[in-house]
Amino acid sequence: MKHGIKKAAVLGSGVMGAGIAAHLANVGIPTLMLDIVPKELTDKEQKRGLTLEDEVVRNRISEANKLALLKQKPSPLTDKQNIELISTGNFEDHMKELYDVDWIIEVVVENLDVKRKVFAQVDEYRTPGTIVSSNTSGISVQAMVEGRSEDFQKHFLGTHFFNPPRYLKLLEIIPTTYTDPSVLQYMKTFGEDVLGKGVVEGKDTPNFIANRIGTYGLLVTVQKMVEGGYSVGEVDSITGPMIGRPKSATFRTLDVVGLDTFLHVARNVYEQVEGEEKGVFDPPSFMKTMNENGWIGQKAGQGFFVKKKSPEGSAIYELNPSTMEYEERKKLKTKATEAAKQQKGTHQKLRTLVNFKGDRASDLIWSVVKPVLTYSASLTGEIADDIQSIDDAMKWGFGWELGPFEMWDAIGVKESVQRMKEEGEQLPQWVDEMLDKGFETFFKNKNGNVYFYHQGQYIQKEFNEKEIHLHLVKEQKGVIKQNRGASLIDLGDGVALLEFHSQNNSIGPDIVQMINYAIEEVEQNFEGLVIGNQAKNFCVGANLAMILMEAQDFNYPELNMVVNNFQQAMMNVKYAAKPVVVATHGMTLGGGAEIALPATAIQASQETYMGLVEAGVGLIPGGGGNKELYLKHLSSTPASLVDVQQTAINVFETIATAKVSTSAAEAEQNGFLSSNDAISVNGSHLLNDAKQKVLGLARSGYRPPKRTTFPVAGEQGYAVMMMGARTMAWGGYASEHDTKIAEKLAHVLAGGRVNQGTFVDEQYLLDLEREAFLSLVGEPKTQQRMQHMLVKGKPLRN
Repeated sequence: MKHGIKKAAVLGSGVMGAGIAAHLANVGIPTLMLDIVPKELTDKEQKRGLTLEDEVVRNRISEANKLALLKQKPSPLTDKQNIELISTGNFEDHMKELYDVDWIIEVVVENLDVKRKVFAQVDEYRTPGTIVSSNTSGISVQAMVEGRSEDFQKHFLGTHFFNPPRYLKLLEIIPTTYTDPSVLQYMKTFGEDVLGKGVVEGKDTPNFIANRIGTYGLLVTVQKMVEGGYSVGEVDSITGPMIGRPKSATFRTLDVVGLDTFLHVARNVYEQVEGEEKGVFDPPSFMKTMNENGWIGQKAGQGFFVKKKSPEGSAIYELNPSTMEYEERKKLKTKATEAAKQQKGTHQKLRTLVNFKGDRASDLIWSVVKPVLTYSASLTGEIADDIQSIDDAMKWGFGWELGPFEMWDAIGVKESVQRMKEEGEQLPQWVDEMLDKGFETFFKNKNGNVYFYHQGQYIQKEFNEKEIHLHLVKEQKGVIKQNRGASLIDLGDGVALLEFHSQNNSIGPDIVQMINYAIEEVEQNFEGLVIGNQAKNFCVGANLAMILMEAQDFNYPELNMVVNNFQQAMMNVKYAAKPVVVATHGMTLGGGAEIALPATAIQASQETYMGLVEAGVGLIPGGGGNKELYLKHLSSTPASLVDVQQTAINVFETIATAKVSTSAAEAEQNGFLSSNDAISVNGSHLLNDAKQKVLGLARSGYRPPKRTTFPVAGEQGYAVMMMGARTMAWGGYASEHDTKIAEKLAHVLAGGRVNQGTFVDEQYLLDLEREAFLSLVGEPKTQQRMQHMLVKGKPLRN
């Protein structure tokens, strides 16, 4: 049977249900969201004379939770207009509407009897062939469908999203013994291609894969903290990025998730396992006391951490579990942590940290990592078929850079197993057998392919054909040319890719040099070029440290040359004989946006945060960003309707306020993306989507744009822009230096001292832009802002 999902229903509108509905709306799927009928009127409803029979009352819960999506931060919606795709109702009046949906997702309370009751209703109203799933985080999926119709059972499975659904990549799919294989395969494909998820098939076991191991790891960490006399802050200072985990580390993560939610998940496993494992899933008494006190984390204003105000300003304090009092936050600094910080890459940092025996930080990490590795190995085959699925689940669901078995490889399997045995640990038999057979790593790369150990042999990992992994491409094909800032790679099929790999992918002369080389090479030997990478962010901007250093040395001729070279490189991108597609993702700021704007097209990840943010460091864009955003706005309007003054004002406001999009959809609203550009929901498919866009352009007979002139707002437009800037200053919303930056920006966007409607060419505007940029670099207050950003990582208002 052929499956297709064009309309969906979400049963339950709580945080998770509403989040799933929002994510469905983000990908364009109309969604019906239902919840229970209220049993009592609110005070406001009573004053309005409403009754429990009024529709507005009966739909109140789902409607209120829908509207709450607009206020949540970070936003569950990529575009606030997407909320119009969500309709609301209640379980009593609107279940009949399930007949015309293609996918029904249950997200009600975690109670088997309640779920069975809901599914009995669903079975009554659904159309045969409609897919039904539960978002349960741990209740048996098989048990939910006992007694349901045969067609219901065939089309039922677990689909466990992680919160928040828009941002967390993992989708665990759990089939039952009844699930039709075609339904399972369809949902895997749909999850990846439409929902943009990393899909892992799990088994119907307590808490499935990620929550089972993640909860275990967190509780082990708490246990070792108490046993070793470490503080909450000390643990968090070394269980975050230093070992490849998110910045929220351990206890900050619990504060964000909510201690009440975490304890519920732990209880679910506790009630279904036995022996030593059961003991681990019984949280210590101080965590239960915190829950009783309502100290459940961020949503309560306090948890393991609390923010307190003092005469010196706000500060974060940590909970002392022994006294249940808040104290100054501590960090753990030892020889092991200092040695680890000197290493490049998480593999090296982790290996260094673990091997400092007798060091307080090293001993803690080893005591935490060791049980997680052995526990993951003991569950292989029980919660998932293979180690690859377990690693993927932990990386996509908990934000680990390395899965458990990749971590094991990083610290050395043979050496660590020997150490574990010396310490009296019992390892799963299959690990001993693996080593006895001469396999000393869980994973290996060979000839551009990834292999993982499975039942006595290495199995090649199968990737979705839409995925491109640059480290494997480089291993297979090598690199055409590289320097410290970037590498040019052959993606195959006549497409080259320019990858940035400087620190933070910041733009310096080395990257500019490689951009020019790439354009020249592609024009001679390729069909087109992709500019993209697979770092955390596409590009955070220019090399600020280099610019500040040159300015402080009064080396303005050098700076003028650097800025001019960047401008001309962007012109080369724009007018290249072959199509250039820029694949943006994550932070695409300042110079990163300037690289994207002149390209033939932008292929943006859904999670692209794009903006020209130079005003935050006392500057304006210097690489052509002012010109290109202005031209992008002009080209989006029919020539007969163009209002150059209003266009300049719109661009001025975007740049002067350093507006950054919260999604690719918002980048489009801000004028950074146009009809030539496209959005990839699945970030893992981004580079392939960009490659296909290049090939499509090439095959359609691509011709570069012709250089033309364009109208500017002139002195009249400048006056209007400056009136807006000065009004902000008079209102106390902008400083004197902000106004000076605005003045420079307005001068550039207006086209200098010319009449409104005067046509100018691109080089003219670039020269104005470069002159303004260099004059601002010399300002002491701009240099203060730059210095503050480099040291503190946040803007200075001066």
